Amino acid sequence: MTIQLSEHFTYKKIFRFALPSIVMMVFTSIYGVVDGTFVSNFVGKTSFAAVNLVWPFLMILGAFGFMIGTGGSALVAKTLGENKKEDANRYFTMLITLVVILGVLLTIIGLIVLRPLSIALGASGQMLEDCVTYGRTLMIFNTAFMLQSVFQSLFITAEKPRLGLIMTVAAGLTNMVLDALFIAVFKWGLVGAALASGLSQCIGGILPLIYFLSPKNDTALKFVKTKLEGRVLLKACANGASELMTTVSSSLVSMLYNFQLMRLAGQNGIAAYGAVMYVEFAFVAVFIGYSIGTAPIVSYHYGSGNNDEVKNMLNKSFKIMSVLGITMMVLAQILASPLAKVFVGYDKQLFDMTVHGFRLFSFYFILAGINIYTSSFFTALNNGMISAIISFSRTLGFETLAVIILPIFLQLDGVWLAITVAEICAFVISISFLIAKREKYHYA
Repeated sequence: MTIQLSEHFTYKKIFRFALPSIVMMVFTSIYGVVDGTFVSNFVGKTSFAAVNLVWPFLMILGAFGFMIGTGGSALVAKTLGENKKEDANRYFTMLITLVVILGVLLTIIGLIVLRPLSIALGASGQMLEDCVTYGRTLMIFNTAFMLQSVFQSLFITAEKPRLGLIMTVAAGLTNMVLDALFIAVFKWGLVGAALASGLSQCIGGILPLIYFLSPKNDTALKFVKTKLEGRVLLKACANGASELMTTVSSSLVSMLYNFQLMRLAGQNGIAAYGAVMYVEFAFVAVFIGYSIGTAPIVSYHYGSGNNDEVKNMLNKSFKIMSVLGITMMVLAQILASPLAKVFVGYDKQLFDMTVHGFRLFSFYFILAGINIYTSSFFTALNNGMISAIISFSRTLGFETLAVIILPIFLQLDGVWLAITVAEICAFVISISFLIAKREKYHYA
């Protein structure tokens, strides 16, 4: 039975509604893990390090789709809650049009700056050529990647989270099969890895577009004739700016991590960090998936003036995120060794560095879920400014300072512990905003 956004949400309904989004994000992360596994084991650690050096830049380009998806879906859901269906469809159409235009422009820019950026990040020789080969191949599919990010959010707003999950699973399976075929069988190396990811992104980005354009689309969201309205698009982008800021900041910080690790541990440090980050993506995907999956609920009830349900979602979500955070940390401690073996088991020194690093790194899971949800909660309330401040502080602000300062005293361990220190500081910011805005949004 379909759960409507207008319903009262118990724990059972929350999990049923958010589960497809959680699985969707975890699955997306897992097939990224498969990418890394094949590259590391079949192409080599130099290529693996190159992929991880250039990956943050590719994520920055794709993050604009995430911004438009989260900010736009909050605006569309709020408009539906106000029973303005025609406006919601106009906004929906504008958002998809903007993604396509922006995707093409960002692809052109990315192709131009990739090589000089890779050099600036410290790549040289074969590692530089690997960065350029992988990055330029994958960048061709950037528009599809952005559309995939947008539709992940809009499927939830359209009350079709299971269909979104099916699309993501199809994309993930495509990536896994093509990774095995292109890398292990055809021996296409990094070109094969990039093509596998890019073609899977076409499944996740183009198929949903076809669905919403087709007569079989039975959701509340339809494409309609409209023009681009700067005020509406600016509002959607501003509202989703925190999600963009999170990804951009995380990517910039990842570049800083790579710089510090190259300085302290050489190529092995970057490879170890790459393995840790692939696993971290899968863990944090649970937090992100839950936040994406429940955000339209908050937006809808905020738009309809149902403050009790907004309060209900905040209280229940905080408890859920607290339990999940502790669980993730414990799992990370237990699974550090077997997970590291999957990526770098062929190199004893690299393996030991990865296990040690991941166990120190994993303490940040305890508070990460709460901070991620709080940022998403304010986005759902259409308060992109507060959401952006939380995201900015926890990544580009506190984490940047931590990864610069802590290694001075703790050397390599300081790099691994930086993110935990940043989350503690961000937690203080998150709680402060929740307390300060409790009267305005009536969730006290």
